[in-house]
Amino acid sequence: MLQTVWVSSPGSWALREPDCHHDGKKTSKKCGFVRTIIKHPCPRHDPKGSGKARMLKKIQICLCCFFVSGILYEISLLSSCCFSYMPMPKHFLTPEQVLKLGKSIIFLETTERLEPPPLVSCSVESAARIYQDRPIILFMKGLRNDTAPDLNSSYAAFSLLSSMKNVFIFPLHMETVFQETPLLQWYYQVIPEQEKNWVHISSDASRLALIWKYGGIYMDTDVISIRPIPKESFLVAQKSQFSSNGIFGFPAYHKFIWDCMENFVLKYNGNIWGNQGPFLMTRMLKAICNLTDFKGTEDHSCQNISFLNPQRFYPIPYPAWGRYYEVWDKSPNFNHSYGLHLWNFMNHNQKAVVAGSNMLAEKLYKAYCPTTYEDLIQNAELRDFTGSEDAA
Repeated sequence: MLQTVWVSSPGSWALREPDCHHDGKKTSKKCGFVRTIIKHPCPRHDPKGSGKARMLKKIQICLCCFFVSGILYEISLLSSCCFSYMPMPKHFLTPEQVLKLGKSIIFLETTERLEPPPLVSCSVESAARIYQDRPIILFMKGLRNDTAPDLNSSYAAFSLLSSMKNVFIFPLHMETVFQETPLLQWYYQVIPEQEKNWVHISSDASRLALIWKYGGIYMDTDVISIRPIPKESFLVAQKSQFSSNGIFGFPAYHKFIWDCMENFVLKYNGNIWGNQGPFLMTRMLKAICNLTDFKGTEDHSCQNISFLNPQRFYPIPYPAWGRYYEVWDKSPNFNHSYGLHLWNFMNHNQKAVVAGSNMLAEKLYKAYCPTTYEDLIQNAELRDFTGSEDAA
Protein backbone atom coordinates (compact mmCIF):
# COMPACT_ATOMS: atom_id res chain seq x y z
CA MET A 1 0.00 0.00 0.00
CA LEU A 2 1.08 3.56 -0.56
CA GLN A 3 2.50 5.15 2.57
CA THR A 4 2.98 8.88 2.62
CA VAL A 5 5.52 10.49 4.93
CA TRP A 6 5.71 14.22 5.40
CA VAL A 7 9.19 15.47 6.32
CA SER A 8 9.49 19.09 7.27
CA SER A 9 12.55 21.23 7.59
CA PRO A 10 13.14 24.98 7.57
CA GLY A 11 12.07 26.32 4.22
CA SER A 12 11.07 23.01 2.64
CA TRP A 13 8.47 20.26 2.60
CA ALA A 14 9.05 16.78 1.14
CA LEU A 15 6.41 14.27 0.17
CA ARG A 16 8.01 10.86 -0.01
CA GLU A 17 6.95 7.30 -0.65
CA PRO A 18 9.43 4.86 0.98
CA ASP A 19 11.42 2.54 -1.28
CA CYS A 20 10.46 -1.15 -1.20
CA HIS A 21 13.62 -2.76 0.27
CA HIS A 22 14.22 -6.46 0.52
CA ASP A 23 15.34 -7.31 4.06
CA GLY A 24 18.96 -8.29 4.34
CA LYS A 25 19.84 -7.27 0.82
CA LYS A 26 21.59 -4.23 -0.51
CA THR A 27 19.36 -4.03 -3.53
CA SER A 28 16.15 -2.09 -3.46
CA LYS A 29 13.20 -2.15 -5.76
CA LYS A 30 12.01 1.14 -7.10
CA CYS A 31 8.52 1.65 -5.80
CA GLY A 32 6.48 4.70 -6.56
CA PHE A 33 8.13 8.07 -6.94
CA VAL A 34 9.28 11.00 -4.85
CA ARG A 35 7.97 14.46 -5.31
CA THR A 36 9.49 17.41 -3.42
CA ILE A 37 7.90 20.77 -2.94
CA ILE A 38 10.33 23.57 -2.18
CA LYS A 39 8.89 26.34 -0.16
CA HIS A 40 10.96 29.46 -0.62
CA PRO A 41 11.40 31.48 2.52
CA CYS A 42 8.85 34.26 2.58
CA PRO A 43 9.35 37.60 4.30
CA ARG A 44 7.46 38.13 7.56
CA HIS A 45 4.13 39.84 7.20
CA ASP A 46 4.58 43.56 7.42
CA PRO A 47 1.34 45.31 8.38
CA LYS A 48 2.76 48.43 6.86
CA GLY A 49 3.71 46.67 3.62
CA SER A 50 2.17 47.55 0.33
CA GLY A 51 -1.06 45.94 -0.88
CA LYS A 52 0.87 44.57 -3.82
CA ALA A 53 3.14 42.52 -1.54
CA ARG A 54 0.16 41.13 0.36
CA MET A 55 -1.56 40.16 -2.87
CA LEU A 56 1.60 38.45 -4.13
CA LYS A 57 1.82 36.44 -0.92
CA LYS A 58 -1.82 35.30 -1.28
CA ILE A 59 -1.15 34.19 -4.84
CA GLN A 60 1.90 32.23 -3.71
CA ILE A 61 -0.10 30.47 -1.00
CA CYS A 62 -2.89 29.59 -3.44
CA LEU A 63 -0.46 28.25 -6.01
CA CYS A 64 1.29 26.19 -3.33
CA CYS A 65 -2.03 24.68 -2.21
CA PHE A 66 -2.99 23.81 -5.78
CA PHE A 67 0.42 22.25 -6.36
CA VAL A 68 0.26 20.12 -3.21
CA SER A 69 -3.28 18.98 -4.04
CA GLY A 70 -2.24 18.06 -7.56
CA ILE A 71 0.69 15.97 -6.39
CA LEU A 72 -1.39 14.14 -3.77
CA TYR A 73 -4.00 13.42 -6.44
CA GLU A 74 -1.38 12.18 -8.90
CA ILE A 75 0.09 9.85 -6.29
CA SER A 76 -3.36 8.40 -5.63
CA LEU A 77 -3.63 7.65 -9.36
CA LEU A 78 -0.21 6.43 -10.28
CA SER A 79 1.17 4.39 -7.43
CA SER A 80 3.51 1.76 -8.87
CA CYS A 81 3.60 -0.23 -5.62
CA CYS A 82 0.09 -1.55 -6.17
CA PHE A 83 -2.78 -0.83 -8.46
CA SER A 84 -5.33 1.53 -6.91
CA TYR A 85 -8.69 2.20 -8.47
CA MET A 86 -8.98 5.44 -10.36
CA PRO A 87 -11.22 8.02 -8.68
CA MET A 88 -11.40 10.05 -11.89
CA PRO A 89 -13.26 9.45 -15.16
CA LYS A 90 -11.28 6.72 -16.88
CA HIS A 91 -11.42 8.40 -20.28
CA PHE A 92 -8.90 10.96 -18.96
CA LEU A 93 -6.23 8.23 -18.82
CA THR A 94 -4.20 7.12 -21.83
CA PRO A 95 -3.32 3.48 -22.54
CA GLU A 96 0.32 4.18 -21.71
CA GLN A 97 -0.55 5.67 -18.32
CA VAL A 98 -2.53 2.58 -17.37
CA LEU A 99 -0.01 0.12 -18.82
CA LYS A 100 2.82 1.79 -16.91
CA LEU A 101 1.04 1.01 -13.67
CA GLY A 102 2.43 -2.46 -14.28
CA LYS A 103 1.14 -6.03 -14.30
CA SER A 104 -1.76 -5.41 -16.64
CA ILE A 105 -3.98 -8.22 -17.92
CA ILE A 106 -4.32 -7.54 -21.66
CA PHE A 107 -7.08 -8.64 -24.03
CA LEU A 108 -7.26 -7.85 -27.76
CA GLU A 109 -10.15 -7.51 -30.20
CA THR A 110 -8.68 -7.22 -33.71
CA THR A 111 -11.97 -7.40 -35.62
CA GLU A 112 -13.99 -4.27 -36.31
CA ARG A 113 -16.90 -5.24 -34.05
CA LEU A 114 -17.83 -2.80 -31.32
CA GLU A 115 -20.15 -4.98 -29.24
CA PRO A 116 -18.18 -7.54 -27.22
CA PRO A 117 -20.14 -10.82 -27.27
CA PRO A 118 -20.94 -12.57 -23.96
CA LEU A 119 -17.84 -14.79 -24.01
CA VAL A 120 -15.54 -11.75 -24.41
CA SER A 121 -17.39 -9.95 -21.65
CA CYS A 122 -17.13 -13.03 -19.42
CA SER A 123 -13.39 -13.31 -20.04
CA VAL A 124 -12.77 -9.68 -19.10
CA GLU A 125 -15.14 -9.73 -16.13
CA SER A 126 -13.68 -12.94 -14.71
CA ALA A 127 -10.16 -11.48 -14.95
CA ALA A 128 -11.33 -8.27 -13.25
CA ARG A 129 -12.75 -10.32 -10.37
CA ILE A 130 -9.76 -12.66 -9.99
CA TYR A 131 -7.09 -9.92 -10.40
CA GLN A 132 -8.74 -7.09 -8.48
CA ASP A 133 -5.41 -5.34 -7.79
CA ARG A 134 -4.39 -5.20 -11.46
CA PRO A 135 -5.54 -3.16 -14.47
CA ILE A 136 -7.60 -5.19 -16.97
CA ILE A 137 -7.30 -3.70 -20.48
CA LEU A 138 -9.38 -4.55 -23.54
CA PHE A 139 -7.91 -3.10 -26.74
CA MET A 140 -10.42 -2.87 -29.60
CA LYS A 141 -9.49 -2.16 -33.19
CA GLY A 142 -13.01 -0.96 -33.97
CA LEU A 143 -12.71 2.08 -31.70
CA ARG A 144 -11.61 5.15 -33.62
CA ASN A 145 -10.72 7.64 -30.92
CA ASP A 146 -8.80 7.85 -27.66
CA THR A 147 -11.77 7.94 -25.32
CA ALA A 148 -13.23 5.02 -23.45
CA PRO A 149 -16.79 3.97 -24.32
CA ASP A 150 -19.48 5.87 -22.48
CA LEU A 151 -21.10 4.18 -19.51
CA ASN A 152 -24.45 4.83 -21.17
CA SER A 153 -23.36 3.24 -24.45
CA SER A 154 -26.04 1.49 -26.48
CA TYR A 155 -23.75 -1.56 -26.40
CA ALA A 156 -24.68 -3.49 -23.27
CA ALA A 157 -21.26 -5.09 -22.84
CA PHE A 158 -19.55 -1.67 -23.02
CA SER A 159 -21.66 -0.37 -20.16
CA LEU A 160 -21.14 -3.54 -18.16
CA LEU A 161 -17.36 -3.63 -18.53
CA SER A 162 -16.83 0.12 -18.25
CA SER A 163 -18.58 0.15 -14.89
CA MET A 164 -15.89 -2.15 -13.41
CA LYS A 165 -13.30 -0.10 -11.57
CA ASN A 166 -10.20 -1.89 -12.86
CA VAL A 167 -11.37 -2.44 -16.46
CA PHE A 168 -10.21 -0.10 -19.23
CA ILE A 169 -11.28 -0.17 -22.88
CA PHE A 170 -8.96 1.51 -25.40
CA PRO A 171 -8.61 1.72 -29.19
CA LEU A 172 -5.95 -0.53 -30.69
CA HIS A 173 -3.55 1.56 -32.79
CA MET A 174 -1.15 -1.00 -34.23
CA GLU A 175 1.34 1.46 -35.66
CA THR A 176 1.77 2.97 -32.20
CA VAL A 177 1.98 -0.46 -30.55
CA PHE A 178 4.72 -1.62 -32.95
CA GLN A 179 6.92 1.44 -32.45
CA GLU A 180 10.45 0.56 -31.25
CA THR A 181 9.99 -3.14 -32.02
CA PRO A 182 11.14 -5.38 -34.91
CA LEU A 183 7.49 -5.58 -35.98
CA LEU A 184 7.21 -1.98 -37.20
CA GLN A 185 9.02 -2.48 -40.52
CA TRP A 186 7.03 -5.66 -41.14
CA TYR A 187 3.80 -3.76 -40.47
CA TYR A 188 4.72 -1.09 -43.01
CA GLN A 189 5.39 -3.72 -45.67
CA VAL A 190 2.52 -6.16 -45.14
CA ILE A 191 -0.77 -5.67 -47.03
CA PRO A 192 -3.62 -6.63 -44.67
CA GLU A 193 -6.18 -6.99 -47.48
CA GLN A 194 -4.07 -9.76 -48.99
CA GLU A 195 -3.67 -11.67 -45.74
CA LYS A 196 -6.37 -14.31 -45.26
CA ASN A 197 -5.50 -14.70 -41.57
CA TRP A 198 -4.97 -11.02 -40.82
CA VAL A 199 -7.29 -10.90 -37.77
CA HIS A 200 -5.20 -13.61 -36.10
CA ILE A 201 -1.81 -12.45 -37.39
CA SER A 202 -2.32 -8.86 -36.26
CA SER A 203 -3.41 -10.14 -32.86
CA ASP A 204 -0.33 -12.39 -32.61
CA ALA A 205 1.92 -9.42 -33.36
CA SER A 206 0.14 -6.93 -31.09
CA ARG A 207 0.25 -9.17 -28.02
CA LEU A 208 4.01 -9.66 -28.38
CA ALA A 209 4.69 -5.94 -28.71
CA LEU A 210 2.48 -4.96 -25.77
CA ILE A 211 3.92 -7.54 -23.40
CA TRP A 212 7.48 -6.68 -24.44
CA LYS A 213 6.95 -2.95 -23.88
CA TYR A 214 4.95 -3.05 -20.68
CA GLY A 215 4.99 -6.54 -19.22
CA GLY A 216 2.01 -8.30 -17.72
CA ILE A 217 -0.22 -11.15 -18.88
CA TYR A 218 -1.89 -11.61 -22.23
CA MET A 219 -5.10 -13.66 -22.45
CA ASP A 220 -7.34 -14.61 -25.36
CA THR A 221 -10.91 -13.33 -25.14
CA ASP A 222 -12.25 -16.86 -24.71
CA VAL A 223 -10.34 -17.56 -21.47
CA ILE A 224 -12.34 -17.60 -18.23
CA SER A 225 -10.13 -16.88 -15.21
CA ILE A 226 -10.84 -18.96 -12.10
CA ARG A 227 -7.79 -18.32 -9.87
CA PRO A 228 -4.61 -16.15 -10.04
CA ILE A 229 -1.56 -17.32 -11.98
CA PRO A 230 1.34 -17.47 -9.48
CA LYS A 231 4.06 -17.08 -12.15
CA GLU A 232 5.60 -13.99 -13.75
CA SER A 233 7.50 -15.42 -16.74
CA PHE A 234 5.50 -18.25 -18.27
CA LEU A 235 4.11 -19.95 -21.34
CA VAL A 236 1.21 -22.40 -21.28
CA ALA A 237 1.35 -25.83 -22.86
CA GLN A 238 -1.62 -26.65 -25.06
CA LYS A 239 -0.34 -30.21 -25.05
CA SER A 240 2.99 -31.88 -24.30
CA GLN A 241 5.88 -30.16 -26.12
CA PHE A 242 3.55 -27.67 -27.79
CA SER A 243 3.02 -24.13 -26.53
CA SER A 244 -0.06 -21.97 -26.82
CA ASN A 245 0.20 -18.24 -27.36
CA GLY A 246 -3.32 -17.69 -26.00
CA ILE A 247 -2.06 -17.05 -22.48
CA PHE A 248 1.46 -15.95 -21.54
CA GLY A 249 3.13 -13.54 -19.17
CA PHE A 250 6.52 -11.83 -18.91
CA PRO A 251 8.05 -8.73 -17.36
CA ALA A 252 8.74 -5.82 -19.69
CA TYR A 253 11.72 -6.03 -22.05
CA HIS A 254 12.15 -9.76 -21.64
CA LYS A 255 14.65 -11.22 -24.12
CA PHE A 256 12.43 -14.18 -25.00
CA ILE A 257 9.66 -11.89 -26.27
CA TRP A 258 12.15 -9.78 -28.24
CA ASP A 259 13.52 -12.94 -29.86
CA CYS A 260 9.96 -14.00 -30.69
CA MET A 261 9.32 -10.69 -32.46
CA GLU A 262 12.51 -11.04 -34.50
CA ASN A 263 11.58 -14.61 -35.48
CA PHE A 264 8.04 -13.45 -36.29
CA VAL A 265 9.50 -11.23 -39.01
CA LEU A 266 12.27 -13.59 -40.12
CA LYS A 267 10.00 -16.63 -40.52
CA TYR A 268 6.86 -14.77 -41.56
CA ASN A 269 4.35 -16.76 -43.58
CA GLY A 270 0.80 -15.47 -43.43
CA ASN A 271 -0.58 -18.43 -45.35
CA ILE A 272 0.10 -20.88 -42.52
CA TRP A 273 -2.38 -20.46 -39.68
CA GLY A 274 -0.59 -20.17 -36.35
CA ASN A 275 2.88 -19.76 -37.85
CA GLN A 276 3.24 -16.44 -36.00
CA GLY A 277 1.26 -17.72 -33.02
CA PRO A 278 1.52 -21.08 -31.20
CA PHE A 279 4.03 -22.46 -33.71
CA LEU A 280 6.24 -19.41 -33.12
CA MET A 281 6.14 -19.82 -29.34
CA THR A 282 6.83 -23.55 -29.65
CA ARG A 283 9.84 -23.25 -31.96
CA MET A 284 11.34 -20.44 -29.86
CA LEU A 285 10.91 -22.44 -26.65
CA LYS A 286 12.40 -25.55 -28.24
CA ALA A 287 15.41 -23.50 -29.33
CA ILE A 288 16.39 -22.86 -25.71
CA CYS A 289 14.79 -25.78 -23.83
CA ASN A 290 14.76 -29.54 -24.05
CA LEU A 291 11.01 -30.14 -23.93
CA THR A 292 9.72 -33.42 -22.54
CA ASP A 293 6.26 -34.85 -22.02
CA PHE A 294 4.32 -33.82 -18.92
CA LYS A 295 3.70 -36.41 -16.24
CA GLY A 296 0.80 -35.78 -13.92
CA THR A 297 0.08 -32.12 -13.21
CA GLU A 298 3.62 -30.80 -12.75
CA ASP A 299 4.91 -27.71 -14.58
CA HIS A 300 8.24 -27.54 -16.39
CA SER A 301 10.85 -24.81 -16.10
CA CYS A 302 13.69 -23.74 -18.37
CA GLN A 303 15.92 -20.65 -18.18
CA ASN A 304 13.60 -19.02 -15.64
CA ILE A 305 10.58 -19.51 -17.90
CA SER A 306 7.79 -21.67 -16.51
CA PHE A 307 6.11 -23.94 -19.05
CA LEU A 308 2.73 -24.59 -17.48
CA ASN A 309 0.99 -27.94 -17.61
CA PRO A 310 -1.92 -28.23 -20.10
CA GLN A 311 -4.20 -28.73 -17.08
CA ARG A 312 -3.66 -25.08 -16.14
CA PHE A 313 -5.79 -23.76 -19.03
CA TYR A 314 -6.57 -26.66 -21.35
CA PRO A 315 -8.08 -29.40 -19.16
CA ILE A 316 -10.59 -29.97 -21.98
CA PRO A 317 -8.45 -30.38 -25.15
CA TYR A 318 -9.52 -28.89 -28.46
CA PRO A 319 -10.92 -32.13 -29.99
CA ALA A 320 -13.43 -32.18 -27.11
CA TRP A 321 -14.15 -28.42 -27.06
CA GLY A 322 -17.90 -29.00 -27.48
CA ARG A 323 -18.12 -30.47 -24.00
CA TYR A 324 -18.21 -26.94 -22.60
CA TYR A 325 -21.66 -26.64 -24.20
CA GLU A 326 -22.97 -29.96 -22.89
CA VAL A 327 -24.73 -30.98 -19.69
CA TRP A 328 -22.47 -33.02 -17.40
CA ASP A 329 -23.74 -35.60 -14.95
CA LYS A 330 -21.07 -34.34 -12.56
CA SER A 331 -19.28 -31.09 -13.31
CA PRO A 332 -15.45 -31.17 -13.12
CA ASN A 333 -13.83 -29.14 -10.35
CA PHE A 334 -10.83 -27.87 -12.36
CA ASN A 335 -8.73 -27.90 -9.18
CA HIS A 336 -5.48 -27.84 -11.18
CA SER A 337 -6.50 -24.94 -13.46
CA TYR A 338 -5.92 -21.18 -13.33
CA GLY A 339 -8.36 -20.57 -16.14
CA LEU A 340 -10.26 -22.30 -18.93
CA HIS A 341 -9.81 -21.79 -22.66
CA LEU A 342 -13.18 -22.34 -24.35
CA TRP A 343 -11.83 -22.80 -27.89
CA ASN A 344 -13.99 -20.17 -29.54
CA PHE A 345 -12.06 -20.53 -32.81
CA MET A 346 -13.47 -24.06 -33.07
CA ASN A 347 -17.01 -22.86 -32.41
CA HIS A 348 -18.03 -22.40 -36.04
CA ASN A 349 -21.68 -23.19 -35.30
CA GLN A 350 -21.79 -20.38 -32.74
CA LYS A 351 -22.88 -22.47 -29.79
CA ALA A 352 -23.93 -20.09 -27.05
CA VAL A 353 -24.65 -20.13 -23.34
CA VAL A 354 -28.39 -20.47 -22.78
CA ALA A 355 -30.02 -19.53 -19.47
CA GLY A 356 -31.46 -22.55 -17.73
CA SER A 357 -29.71 -25.07 -19.98
CA ASN A 358 -27.51 -26.39 -17.16
CA MET A 359 -24.61 -26.78 -19.60
CA LEU A 360 -21.07 -26.57 -18.22
CA ALA A 361 -20.43 -23.15 -19.77
CA GLU A 362 -23.53 -21.75 -18.09
CA LYS A 363 -22.25 -22.92 -14.71
CA LEU A 364 -18.89 -21.26 -15.40
CA TYR A 365 -20.60 -17.98 -16.31
CA LYS A 366 -22.66 -18.06 -13.11
CA ALA A 367 -19.57 -18.71 -10.99
CA TYR A 368 -16.94 -16.44 -12.59
CA CYS A 369 -18.77 -13.73 -14.55
CA PRO A 370 -22.16 -13.41 -12.86
CA THR A 371 -22.81 -9.87 -14.09
CA THR A 372 -22.28 -10.90 -17.70
CA TYR A 373 -24.55 -13.88 -17.15
CA GLU A 374 -27.32 -11.78 -15.66
CA ASP A 375 -27.09 -8.75 -17.96
CA LEU A 376 -26.20 -10.30 -21.30
CA ILE A 377 -27.88 -13.71 -21.11
CA GLN A 378 -30.78 -13.74 -18.66
CA ASN A 379 -31.91 -10.17 -19.36
CA ALA A 380 -31.46 -10.57 -23.12
CA GLU A 381 -33.67 -13.65 -23.15
CA LEU A 382 -36.23 -11.86 -20.99
CA ARG A 383 -36.27 -8.90 -23.42
CA ASP A 384 -36.64 -11.25 -26.36
CA PHE A 385 -39.53 -13.05 -24.65
CA THR A 386 -41.27 -9.78 -23.80
CA GLY A 387 -40.76 -8.50 -27.33
CA SER A 388 -42.25 -11.62 -28.90
CA GLU A 389 -45.30 -11.33 -26.63
CA ASP A 390 -45.78 -7.69 -27.61
CA ALA A 391 -45.56 -8.60 -31.29
CA ALA A 392 -48.23 -11.25 -30.84
